[in-house]
Amino acid sequence: MTITYHGHSCFKLRGKNAAAVTDPYEDSIGLSLPSLSADVVTISHDHGDHNQASRVSGTARRDNPFVIDHLGEYEVEGISVFGVGSHHDDQEGSERGANNIFTISVDGVRVCHLGDLGHQLTESMIDEIGIIDVLLLPVGGKYTIDAKQAVAVARALEPGIVIPMHYRTAEHDEKRFGELQAVEDFLKEFGADDAKKTDKLKVESDRLPEEMEVVVLEKS
Repeated sequence: MTITYHGHSCFKLRGKNAAAVTDPYEDSIGLSLPSLSADVVTISHDHGDHNQASRVSGTARRDNPFVIDHLGEYEVEGISVFGVGSHHDDQEGSERGANNIFTISVDGVRVCHLGDLGHQLTESMIDEIGIIDVLLLPVGGKYTIDAKQAVAVARALEPGIVIPMHYRTAEHDEKRFGELQAVEDFLKEFGADDAKKTDKLKVESDRLPEEMEVVVLEKS
C-alpha cells in the first residue's frame, strides 16, 4: 500500500485493488485539494475542512466513492473500515462535537486516522482501536491535541509508523489556522528532529519497523 498526503488531514491510501481518501477539505482553508479518486472516503466529522466527500471522484470499480461518516464496520472493495467514537475537544464534545476515529485496513496494513481528536484516549478507546501499523496523528493544537499530547497518544497506541497531520503550514489561512503549531514542534517533542521526509510512503504488512518511527509526508 502507498500513502500520499494532500495536506491538512487528507491522505490517499492506495492498495493493489482499491483506494481510500480521508477527510477531503474545502479550498477556503488556504490549501488547494488536488483531483482525487477513491473507492472509499472517510469523514471524521462534519466540518468544512474535513467533510468534502463530493470533491473525490469514483474509480473504474465504483462510479462514486462509498462515503463513511458514521461509526460502524464496513467492507468495500476489499478495504475494511471500523470506527471508534471520540470528541473534537476535551469537554466531551460540548465545544466542537463528536469525532470519528477510523481504522482503515488496506492490503493487510492497518492505518488509524484520528481525525480532529481533541483529548487523550481512554483505556477503553485504546483497547477498541487495537493493534495498528500506521497512525495518522493530529499535532497542531487549538482544534486538536497539541504536540505534547500527540506524543502521549502515539506512545499509548504504539504503531510502527507515525505520520503527523493537521499542523500549520505557509499555505494555511492565517486567520483560521495561524495559531496551530508547526510540524517541527511535534518532531522536537517526540525527539525525532531527523525524521524521514518523503512525498509518498510504501508500507508492507510484513516489513514494518521494529521500533516506532516518525515519517513526515510532504504535501502532494
